[in-house]
Amino acid sequence: MSAKDAPPPLPEPLLVEVADSHTHLDMQSGTVEEALVKAAAVGVTTVVQVGCDVKGSRWAAETAAAHSNVHAAVALHPNEAPRIVLGDPDGWSRQGAREGGGDAALDDALAEIDRLAALPHVLGVGETGLDFFRTGPEGIAAQERSFRAHIEIAKRHGKALVIHDREAHADVLRVLDEEGAPERTVFHCYSGDAAMAEICAAKGYYMSFAGNVTFKNAQPLRDALAVAPLELVLVETDAPYLTPAPYRGRPNAPYLIPVTLRAMAAVRGIGENDLAEAIAVNTARAFDY
Repeated sequence: MSAKDAPPPLPEPLLVEVADSHTHLDMQSGTVEEALVKAAAVGVTTVVQVGCDVKGSRWAAETAAAHSNVHAAVALHPNEAPRIVLGDPDGWSRQGAREGGGDAALDDALAEIDRLAALPHVLGVGETGLDFFRTGPEGIAAQERSFRAHIEIAKRHGKALVIHDREAHADVLRVLDEEGAPERTVFHCYSGDAAMAEICAAKGYYMSFAGNVTFKNAQPLRDALAVAPLELVLVETDAPYLTPAPYRGRPNAPYLIPVTLRAMAAVRGIGENDLAEAIAVNTARAFDY
């Protein structure tokens, strides 16, 4: 195994336990049990396992049912909706391309997400939203239809809505306004600037920051973190992606939350224990556990 592929070392443990508000254990190496033990060793005692397609959402629900410190969020990723409708070979799903199933296939997939969202150990509906980076104009209609359906599912079941927003800030905010956002809405891997953070704050949306807040070119994210109300700030890994500096490019996992949290505390100019205490309360409030 090269140094680039090697897992980063365990950071110093946090003194205040926190949650990883967004992770993909099914995409990481090792077992769920190994990941949870490693995370708990550094003070990360709860994780939100997020589904991106029907198969992954079922797995998230099953994993949350089997582990008391795992909560599930279920959804069709924004790039999954056009793949289902159009048979997009560049879509999110790891199952690869297939013939497009049209709107009926998307309806069937959304019906399964609706069923899973009703389960008691599923606390979130997401990640859903809009992604104009990986999906071209031909897929936007399917994305938006799927997003609106997820908003309705989240509201009807009283679950948190977990937003994926990539290069689509204005349209994500527009759809939330048009549909009426759920009481608890989380912008996963917050990617807006400080001005957008002020809009989210005014609407009571949670902003979850990932390892990319540590990247050298991410000053707009740090500016957003600096102005976000402390009671609306969460932390996440989005593992196995977005590994924080100085380990960028190596595999991410929930046990690396302390690295990101300490960088966030430096941006806020507060102690890591104070930030961890706030984030622990905020995550429990956001996902209602």
